[in-house]
Amino acid sequence: MKKFFPVYVRVPLIFFIVFGLMEYFIDSGDRAAFIKYPMVSVFLFVFLFILIAIEITLSAVNRIMYQLMSPEEKAKLEYENNLSLTESTWYKDLMHKLTKTEPIEREGDLLMDHDYDGIKELDNNLPPWWVYLFYICIVFGVIYFARYEVFGGDDQEMELKKEMAQAKIDVDEYLKTAPDLMDEKTVVLLTDPENLAAGKEIFTTNCAACHRADAGGQIGPNLTDDRWILGGGIKNLFHTITNGGRDGKGMIAWKGTLKPKEIQKVASYILSLQGSNPKDPKESEGEIWVDENAPTKDATASTPADSTEVKK
Repeated sequence: MKKFFPVYVRVPLIFFIVFGLMEYFIDSGDRAAFIKYPMVSVFLFVFLFILIAIEITLSAVNRIMYQLMSPEEKAKLEYENNLSLTESTWYKDLMHKLTKTEPIEREGDLLMDHDYDGIKELDNNLPPWWVYLFYICIVFGVIYFARYEVFGGDDQEMELKKEMAQAKIDVDEYLKTAPDLMDEKTVVLLTDPENLAAGKEIFTTNCAACHRADAGGQIGPNLTDDRWILGGGIKNLFHTITNGGRDGKGMIAWKGTLKPKEIQKVASYILSLQGSNPKDPKESEGEIWVDENAPTKDATASTPADSTEVKK
């Protein structure tokens, strides 16, 4: 790989392959993963520096090994790997600036005075790439501390709470308009002729056998009067049709047959029949239901008679 891909090609290639894999496997919606998730950016930043550090270290080791070779071995290696063509002058200069390596001939100048059982130590300086990375880590640490500890930036726990709160808002908004996720809490009464006509068709197909085509009642109760066994209004009626009537003797649950939108239409149609007075209706059952949420008239409001002045 090194023969066909020089380091200035190999490092960006590996980095962008890892970058592309993270973007592919991390579900970040319509935003880039490294933007939506700061830890992804931190990982890519650290990975890039580790990748560069590895390449610099390997390059330094290869240079040392090359310098320790005999002239014959050097000639053979240059012939096989064509080093004189794969490494340009600017790259060598860049590597020297980042590593500050000393040639093997100057090793004697770098030897320190102390000796440990025949083991001597070289007085090498830290390579510049390591020093630069150390300074960058310090700057990053200061910025990180200031951002989250001094200025009160959102940590991961707070970001999660905000995202969960926003997700709840989004779900609630979706439920308001999602027909198949409608329930008795979100259902509203339909009054337009098109939906009422669709509700009539559903009623005729599924409900007329028990309640008659005019909803006057047969096996099931009369649906045109003001009395209800399980409560009136669109929400109660939607709940009753969905989950069924009284255990053992009431209507079956229609939630496995009709979709929520269809139940809404048939319930709205039934309520539109209130006061239609069909011929020979079944005797009323249940109790009179009053909508507690319906607007009421102000008992103290003035009547026409009250507002008329009495002339003397």
